[in-house]
Amino acid sequence: MKTREIKEITEKEIVERMDVEKEQLLRLKMNHAVSPLDSPAQIKTVRRTIARLATELRQREININN
Repeated sequence: MKTREIKEITEKEIVERMDVEKEQLLRLKMNHAVSPLDSPAQIKTVRRTIARLATELRQREININN
């Protein structure tokens, strides 16, 4: 998910999407521990998506306070 796409959705949707991404990350890590993934870069991609979502939430929080 691109930053531009994240900025267009609501805070509620961001939180929901973050929960889904965290679940996916957990599944990927568990699957990778059992047997190697075809593309371990998926873990990196999901982690970065979670970080983008968290960053956007924080930026909105800061903008509300200002």
